[in-house]
Amino acid sequence: MPFINRLHQLESKLQVKSPIVLSNCRVFFDFDNTMTTTDVLFDVIERFSINDHWMVLEKAWLDGQIGTKECLEGQLKNVRISKNTLYKFLKKADLDPHFHQLMALLVQEGIKPVILSDNFTCIVEWILEHHAIKDLKVYGNALRFYRDHIIPSFPYDNPFCLSCAHCKKIHLTKDKMENKLIVYVGDGRSDFCPARVSDIVFAKDHLLRFMTKEELPCIPYKDLGDVHHYFQELLIHGRKNH
Repeated sequence: MPFINRLHQLESKLQVKSPIVLSNCRVFFDFDNTMTTTDVLFDVIERFSINDHWMVLEKAWLDGQIGTKECLEGQLKNVRISKNTLYKFLKKADLDPHFHQLMALLVQEGIKPVILSDNFTCIVEWILEHHAIKDLKVYGNALRFYRDHIIPSFPYDNPFCLSCAHCKKIHLTKDKMENKLIVYVGDGRSDFCPARVSDIVFAKDHLLRFMTKEELPCIPYKDLGDVHHYFQELLIHGRKNH
């Protein structure tokens, strides 16, 4: 379906009084496998775990038997890595090839995108720093090092949400401004909660299957190039209506 038709359907479903324009949006991104080409935290756990117990926890998490917090706490108990080794390993992490042009478009329109991650804030910031990315706001979990042990903590844990370690929707509801549309871009289980309270959702992989099953409106995408294309069209659409 052409983008403009999707847009008109979306405007009708949201019951907006005026056409959707990019400058009227707040934009939030997941990080692993959304802004990056792989799930970086998964890669760290797989590479530096001292046994295979992380796989049992991963399956239980994917099946919805345990929440993300319980899964991460259990997995990281068996990870052995120093801060310096982790920093070196993260230099291998690649950003989506369309990342820079998408960020440039948003900044051009005065939009300050926000990253909401179930990864750890310092890991996300180290990767961004390695790619010379500055001034992106990041909300994530926290960690500290004790010798070769990683000790996690969860400053955005929601006691009323049993599935998340970092309940991302608290940032959306806290930051939601009157007459602003919330746009969320994600791919996985940690994105289920924020997707439910967002106005426009870009979804792939686990998130797309969830949105489809729950019959929630979303825009499927394969990579950030698709999101960039939609935002360009949204920008043109908005200018035509002014």
